[in-house]
Amino acid sequence: MQKAQCAVLSVCFLAAAGPARAQSEAALKDYFEGKSVRVKIDMPATQEGIDVYPDARKPLDFGVYSNRLKSYGVSIHNGESVMVTRVRLKEKLIEFQLGGGGYGTFGDDSGTVTAPTASKTQREKDLEKAVKNETDPARKRRLQRELDDLRREREREDAHNKSIAEATSEAKKERIAVTRLHGGSRFNIRYQNGVPPGLEPPGIMRALEEYVDFAPATDVRPQRGPQPREVIPMQPPGGDIRKGMTLEEVEALLGKPTRSTARNEGSVRVVSNTYKRGDEIVTAEFVQGVLTKYSITSK
Repeated sequence: MQKAQCAVLSVCFLAAAGPARAQSEAALKDYFEGKSVRVKIDMPATQEGIDVYPDARKPLDFGVYSNRLKSYGVSIHNGESVMVTRVRLKEKLIEFQLGGGGYGTFGDDSGTVTAPTASKTQREKDLEKAVKNETDPARKRRLQRELDDLRREREREDAHNKSIAEATSEAKKERIAVTRLHGGSRFNIRYQNGVPPGLEPPGIMRALEEYVDFAPATDVRPQRGPQPREVIPMQPPGGDIRKGMTLEEVEALLGKPTRSTARNEGSVRVVSNTYKRGDEIVTAEFVQGVLTKYSITSK
């Protein structure tokens, strides 16, 4: 009898937990999604993002964090504003997705190209049987030579297919490395004993307060020192820069850079240029001559 009562209570608890979790997720979505935040830490260019453990002694494992930055590069830099694009509440974690959530989600290209293997022709199969059954030495040698020629031809075809696959994979990896840089990232807020029931937006803010500034990107309160802000193209008189422009197009608007540096992010070469425009300083990053990120600060 007691077992039956426990089973009924368990079913009732699970039935109640489902709607409660859905309500909490809906509230978090309504509050955060579509709003801009400013990150206080470089975000790795992958859907793996940054794992944060609010109830642990060390909320962030910097070893894992460093490896992800090294492996995938940076998609959102410290000080940049970005939109919260999705909040997902699961049993033991909350996904706090920024700028698309990071490259590597469902539907993103893995970059792997598999070489097709050449199949044996019917003639090769027939020759294998003939060589096995032939008793005349001279004829057996002729059949073996023909069989060897067919095998070598198949091996050459396999080698050619493998070479094409390797070249295609390398080209796709380079393209994916560029795509990663503007695919966003995410925080995975992980709880050892499950997400606290009824978690509200302030709980998310407390968990991420060391890594995210939740003040609106348009906040005009006095700030100490120059504060970067992302430019939202509004097509003002004379035009403005926007992501996707070529280096030549940017320099046609801003002139030659006052400073230029370069770094490698994986296999991708990133060029960072600094321009002066009136009382503003524009920092722009280019990958293969295409503008991928920029910010503006006051002098």
